[in-house]
Amino acid sequence: MFTLLVVIIVLAFVFDYINGFHDAANSIATIVSTKVLTPFQAVVWAAFFNFAAFFISKYIFKEFGIGNTVAKWVNAEFITLEVLLAGIFAAIIWNLITWWFGIPSSSSHTLMGGFVGAALAHAGGLSDKGVDVINYVKVVPTFLFIFFAPLIGMFIAFVITILIVHLCKRSNPYKAENWFKKLQLVSSAAFSIGHGGNDAQKVMGIIGAAIIFYEKTTHGVVLDFNSFVEAYPWVPFTSFLCIGLGTMSGGWKIVKTMGTKITKVTPLEGVAAETAGAITLFMTEHFKIPVSTTHTITGAIIGVGATKRLSAVRWGVTVNLLWAWIITIPISALIAAAAYYLIKLFI
Repeated sequence: MFTLLVVIIVLAFVFDYINGFHDAANSIATIVSTKVLTPFQAVVWAAFFNFAAFFISKYIFKEFGIGNTVAKWVNAEFITLEVLLAGIFAAIIWNLITWWFGIPSSSSHTLMGGFVGAALAHAGGLSDKGVDVINYVKVVPTFLFIFFAPLIGMFIAFVITILIVHLCKRSNPYKAENWFKKLQLVSSAAFSIGHGGNDAQKVMGIIGAAIIFYEKTTHGVVLDFNSFVEAYPWVPFTSFLCIGLGTMSGGWKIVKTMGTKITKVTPLEGVAAETAGAITLFMTEHFKIPVSTTHTITGAIIGVGATKRLSAVRWGVTVNLLWAWIITIPISALIAAAAYYLIKLFI
């Protein structure tokens, strides 16, 4: 059982790393597309603030609430190491597939689909017993924010853009653009902090669920999530470190989609989109709701584009992204269920 636990922890950190380079585009797409930083400078900038989010979550928020939510997506009696292994395996597979095709899907919902799908397979599918697998109090808000996060990001970005344009309408265009290029460094850093704080904790949740199960099964020690964090402080530290290293690796295919294909972004609009995204992520972290940073920044970029005219947003690309978001959870769940049955053949 200890070997299986180690495999889960290693794969969770691999997922965390993949999440970093898969979602690097979210933090750097606008700052690269406006030529404020080179791609290399941008990933270093974003990676640093991804890791800095560890200290903000620990010392300012004083908890890792999103990790606690993720650990409880599935009710405890249906969590086993085999379930967690299958779930994390499915999440890695779907993340790699979407990265390869340049699709900005959600790592959060990939993980949720994998975790829940494997647990349902363990319970025997959608039977009467299967209905009790899901902790609906934790899962429903996460699911609803598939739609709420981009809408909130879009609304805030729309309002911020209108305010900025109104306040700066008499400014010298050249000077204003230079100022907004500098401000993009701040807004990009803020969004990277939100990205790290949100996404690194999702891996913590999976590892926490695995260690809590292991301690109870092998040693009879009952831990809650906060006790787990205190007993294993290296887990949150390493989770934030891995996502930062992943961001350093970049995700150039998705940068192209996020930075240029949805709408053309100026430095002013980049500041508005990143600020709106950061506000949304900080708000959801406060309420302990795991959201997709991909969905959030996509909505913010659409909100910025919509201030010019609705036709400025390439709605064909946006609709394709929406379909990718919708299919992420069921496909991840199916991959995880298949992986669970395969694992049970050998374990």
